Amino acid sequence: MSRRSADERREELIEAAIRVMIRDGVAKATTRAVVAEAGLPLGAFHYCFRSKEELLQSVIERIMVRALAPAVAAGVPGRPVDEVVHTTLHAYWDRIRRSPDEHMLTYELTQFALRRPELAELARRQYQHYLDVTRSSLEAIADLAGIEWALPLPVLARYGLGVLDGLTLTWLIDRDDAPALDALDAYAAHLVSLARTPGT
Repeated sequence: MSRRSADERREELIEAAIRVMIRDGVAKATTRAVVAEAGLPLGAFHYCFRSKEELLQSVIERIMVRALAPAVAAGVPGRPVDEVVHTTLHAYWDRIRRSPDEHMLTYELTQFALRRPELAELARRQYQHYLDVTRSSLEAIADLAGIEWALPLPVLARYGLGVLDGLTLTWLIDRDDAPALDALDAYAAHLVSLARTPGT
């Protein structure tokens, strides 16, 4: 068997942790279960991660990057703002619908962390990461469409995260596509109404 670099083993452990957590739940994702899933020795975990908390944070970040990467890349520079917003949000939503188990896992991770004082900071970092990624997505939309937002970005990012987080959780519960898309399009229309030509 060929030797794998630390980065390769780290990637394998993150993906293995996601599989274990989806299949068995966060509480059962012990370091032993994760390394067994990855087919690695127990020592590989401690070589790649300082703690289980660091692994949990990496799992959260991996899932969010997967969800948002296609959305940020979906737009074409110079297109009308309504098209950029619609394309971006629908690309994000398509990812949610393709990977519901991963997104259910993010809510489980939040609750798991909030119920343990030693992990509460993980939940705060999780949602700060979501805010940062949402803000980056809004900045990317503005750049692609050549617009400015009428609201300060920190406010708009928190609003956007609240809307998308709520829509995602509701859809994970009822799996009702039509009203979810209607609500997503209502949010898109409101975003477009908040776009301004630079300097106006």
